[in-house]
Amino acid sequence: MAQHTVEKIGGTSMNDYVAVRDNIVQIHRSPETLYQRIFVVSAYAGITNLLLEHKKSKEPGVYALFANDDSDWEWSERLTDAAKAMREVNAKMFEMPHTRKQADQFITERMEGIRSCLLDLQRVCSFGHFQIEEHLATVREMLAGVGEAHSAFNTALLLQAEGINARFVDLTGWREPDNLMMDEKIHKTFSRFDLSQEMPIVTGYTQCKEGLMKTFDRGYSEITFSKVAELTDAREAVIHKEYHLSTADPKVVGADNVMPIGRTNYDVADQLSLIGMEAIHPKAAKGLRQKGIALRVKNTFEPDHDGTLITNDYRSEKPCVEIVAGKPHIFALDVFDQDMVGEPNQFLEIQKLVQDFEVPMLAKEHNANTVTMYLDTGLKVIKRIKSRLERYYPGADISSRKISMVSVIGSDMNVPGILARISQALADNNISVLAIHQGMRQVDIRLVVEDDQYEAALKLLHETLIEPTKQDKSQCVA
Repeated sequence: MAQHTVEKIGGTSMNDYVAVRDNIVQIHRSPETLYQRIFVVSAYAGITNLLLEHKKSKEPGVYALFANDDSDWEWSERLTDAAKAMREVNAKMFEMPHTRKQADQFITERMEGIRSCLLDLQRVCSFGHFQIEEHLATVREMLAGVGEAHSAFNTALLLQAEGINARFVDLTGWREPDNLMMDEKIHKTFSRFDLSQEMPIVTGYTQCKEGLMKTFDRGYSEITFSKVAELTDAREAVIHKEYHLSTADPKVVGADNVMPIGRTNYDVADQLSLIGMEAIHPKAAKGLRQKGIALRVKNTFEPDHDGTLITNDYRSEKPCVEIVAGKPHIFALDVFDQDMVGEPNQFLEIQKLVQDFEVPMLAKEHNANTVTMYLDTGLKVIKRIKSRLERYYPGADISSRKISMVSVIGSDMNVPGILARISQALADNNISVLAIHQGMRQVDIRLVVEDDQYEAALKLLHETLIEPTKQDKSQCVA
């Protein structure tokens, strides 16, 4: 039976080395419990935004400037800025001059290597026989990987200075002659480690033939984490975050009102990922679920708390709501067309036209003559989608409005009258339900409300459905 765990450390936690050392690695453990752990690390918070583009504001980073601008100086200047930011992180992490010098040399070599590579690529593509667009996916992967290499190298170096037998494990493919499939690369890499005496610190990005970013884009670190756990037959997979996986967003409901979930199943984790409150990327969870590997989500800053354990077979002791979550500032796109009646394929055709824009679809519904899709994107993209649909369906009435979606979720929500209870609570507080979705599996209920009523609805449903169970946790929350 496997002895080891595979543990992922998020970017915000990585910025606090003392917390990583004392609360996650816990360097004062006995050797028997100190090792038998593999750590997969994300880039330091904010670094990937500089290398690619800002995740929320979309402000261009090195990649976006390289891909969209013909001038050398803009992307090259941003690369210099990113390297400077990385060295500033090093200055905060390292007290000893010689270890800081090692860290700075590492990042200088990588970043100047990238600069030379990108300049050479621009020169080659200037001849016209080579198209730069054909190489952009590779450029994006190379830039993403250097962020994880930076944090993994630093962490291994810092732990070695503490007397830990840490090993920097670089899966980013830097100067590697072979481009292996992901499974083969992970098997080959980890077969050489003795986990009873070594602590691998692994880059969250893996360069492989499949091309992680083509499929998962910025979710690649969770794919690496889950694949390492799956292929090394880990006893347990652990994610360390700066917060607990809680019954609601503490920033909205209040930290004193929420509780760690404690126990749930992968089905619930999938529903959370749909609305952006990810416990783990759903495609990352697939391998863990199939291998029967439990996933634990822990709070970096509460190391003695067991966190939340996610397994295949968990079901709440009594039917109830475990989590209230949601997504504000999304758009409902509505297509009304009388000619749709009797044309069952038209719904699928409309959905395909929308999916070509690669925007997350949180839910969809249709009746005889109307299709409504709930899309997590901005107004500019909505206008482009509407324009396209109007060309294909000139007789249709196509409209959109900004709304919010609130979900109540649980491993078993087969509670008689729950829908009536939810609707009554919202109505009593003048919150209108614009649409409602409930599946037969009794795992979640999604409610559509006005965008400016999101926080009020979330607080109210948490107060109504979850907070009464705080004193008697056997009712629902483990």
